[in-house]
Amino acid sequence: MRFSSETSSDGVREQFFTLGEIPGVLWSPEDAAGIRPLVLMGHGGGQHKKAPGVAVRARRFVAECGFAVVAVDVPGHGDRPKDEEYDRIATENRARAAAGEDLAPLIAGFQALVARQTVPEWRAVLDAVQRLEYVGAGPVGYWGVSLGCGLGVPFVAAEPRVRAAVLGLGGSTASAEAAARITVPVEFLVQWDDERVPRDQGLALFDALGSAEKTLHANPGGHGEIPAFELDSTLRFFARHLG
Repeated sequence: MRFSSETSSDGVREQFFTLGEIPGVLWSPEDAAGIRPLVLMGHGGGQHKKAPGVAVRARRFVAECGFAVVAVDVPGHGDRPKDEEYDRIATENRARAAAGEDLAPLIAGFQALVARQTVPEWRAVLDAVQRLEYVGAGPVGYWGVSLGCGLGVPFVAAEPRVRAAVLGLGGSTASAEAAARITVPVEFLVQWDDERVPRDQGLALFDALGSAEKTLHANPGGHGEIPAFELDSTLRFFARHLG
């Protein structure tokens, strides 16, 4: 793990790093020492590790809860090179959707393909970050919606260090089997008028989660219109389950 730059503001330290070919950013308290909870955040499609929705949440997790937060660019996004195979599939999917095919299973199939790469990458990132003396092997949470949900469901299902997860804006087409293996507490977000993920698919994914403790947060609006107050709920959720 190689750090390339570091800045601090308002008590939050921000460090850019690379782990092999994976570019990422780590946020932590400026004076951090010792073990603390760590939240891995998965960004949305077409976004990157410092997308506003990620960075704003990350800084609040650090400033208000004392957590460490890490985010990385998924393949073909941010500072990672374009992946010709993924680009080809995405182009084909757009053409098929324009020809009238249902968009939801096309998105789900693509996310399942990418998850085969990101799940081991994210586990390696956790390994590296938890070796830092100011993070340590504390409890881990996961936050990810849209693409971050499609990749996050198989990750949370596979990673025993994750103790709680916030997921949403995703459907059950390709994720139901992995969702059934998730047993940690989950807060799940659905946008009632989501133009990308059919409502019944989002509700089916929530239903498929194997967690004994899971809550559904459904709000009016389109795919990218999660209300700001949901961030406050997320903070309370992680504070309760990660401590």
